[in-house]
Amino acid sequence: MLHRLRTALTDLDRITDVISIARRNFVMNAFDGVLTMTGILAGSYFVGIDDPKIVLGTGFSTAIAMGISGMWGAFLTERSERRHDIKQLERHTLADLSDSHLVTASHQATIIITLVGLAPLLAALSVLSPFLFSFLFPSITMMYFSSLALIILLLFSLGTFLGTISKENILLSGLRLLAAGIICIGILLMIETL
Repeated sequence: MLHRLRTALTDLDRITDVISIARRNFVMNAFDGVLTMTGILAGSYFVGIDDPKIVLGTGFSTAIAMGISGMWGAFLTERSERRHDIKQLERHTLADLSDSHLVTASHQATIIITLVGLAPLLAALSVLSPFLFSFLFPSITMMYFSSLALIILLLFSLGTFLGTISKENILLSGLRLLAAGIICIGILLMIETL
């Protein structure tokens, strides 16, 4: 069964290039989710929010909005691009492709890319997880710092994933993406001190 699924995905990718598009979208969307939660958590910490429920409420509502935005945006843009490509191909070949394997593959690829639109939601929920399990922590400060550790881990992991894909130094690639998080926190610290 797994072999058949892998073969079907390979065939789909050969026709639609869905794997590289999904990888790109996953990393970009997860990155957005992590940095957005970085901003929310930093803001909450700086203004002194000491109730995990408030942090969770703000974080969850933002994460859900990012998930809906990610999926909806991915669906609409991918669907439009693929329809455009099919229509251009129909014009060039003077053929109706509506019942073709190409159109079916295009629909399947759109669904996969749409599901990848959940990446910011999943990344954001990962960052918020210490606040979900607040009973395990002695203080809210520990929850904030645990979330910071998860932010560092997720950004570095996304960077190493990109390094693996591009066959570059994965340590440098991880540090490049981590730098964005450090810059984000630094800017937020500067704003807070003003």
